Amino acid sequence: MRHLRRTQATPGRHPMRREIAIVIFPGFQLLDAAGPIAVFEMAERFRPESYAIQVIAEGGGVVRSSSGVCLTAAPLEHGRFDTVIVAGGNLAQVEAGQPGIATLLARDDWRRAAGVYSGAFFLADSGLLDGRLATTHWAAADRFRQRYPQVRLDADRMFIRDGRVWTSAGISAGIDLALALVEDDLGPGIARRTAQQLVVHQRRHAGQSQYSVLVEQGGKTGRFGDLLGWMRSRLGEPMPVERLAERAAMSPRNFARAFSAEIGATPAKVVEGLRLEAARLAVETSHLHLEHIAISTGFGDANRMRRAFVRAFGSSPQSLRRSAGT
Repeated sequence: MRHLRRTQATPGRHPMRREIAIVIFPGFQLLDAAGPIAVFEMAERFRPESYAIQVIAEGGGVVRSSSGVCLTAAPLEHGRFDTVIVAGGNLAQVEAGQPGIATLLARDDWRRAAGVYSGAFFLADSGLLDGRLATTHWAAADRFRQRYPQVRLDADRMFIRDGRVWTSAGISAGIDLALALVEDDLGPGIARRTAQQLVVHQRRHAGQSQYSVLVEQGGKTGRFGDLLGWMRSRLGEPMPVERLAERAAMSPRNFARAFSAEIGATPAKVVEGLRLEAARLAVETSHLHLEHIAISTGFGDANRMRRAFVRAFGSSPQSLRRSAGT
């Protein structure tokens, strides 16, 4: 079903209201659909007439999720949409294919398309991701690379935008992606109010790594939870692997190997990630001088912190502070 001929894009039916299609299929992950639905619903409350949400599926009707909970969907041919978001779900059923979804995506009469978790597989099947940068859940990354070598996969990212096409890791990352779509449409103020209303502690940015979830948990088994807490409390201090290994009562070589296996990233990468998260929070929620933030979070100086921000977030600390309105 890849590389279907695309038609000329046409404008949406309503010049102001954006029609959002949430695409599901048998075995879809419920939160991959419900999370974005909740985001657009809440944004619509803050900016009425911004969104209309429609759940669609091949053939329409009642569609059973992987949890057994069902949603009622309209047929894929129900209408034309501003934004098409394909939920993820059971990988075996995703790989079995849903030709109608590929046809919908290849119609190209939408403004943007997105895939949550294994929803990226459908985007790749349609040819939309050829040559593009994309992400998916880390657990599906190896399978994705095998099937779609033409896609530039970065499975370390929470979500990625490449032109009109967006992809994200699964489950809660679909909420982050939807908040980013709202911000793209309505600005950071509405996106921030939406996140607050949903009691999302802090909207995660596109550059945030998927491994940050494992960092929060102390690793797959929680083995390094105490060490990570200790690291957070000393971000302004040097954090070479030898010091971390000593704290963990391990040799540097064994520590580096065990830590990477547990967290999914090297100690150096985790240290930088912790520093970036702490620095971004301070930049967006305080009036502290940037030089002070850089020193207290271990970057040393504002210029070095700025370079790290641009690499990770695509924006400088000053730009993020202006967007946050602080």
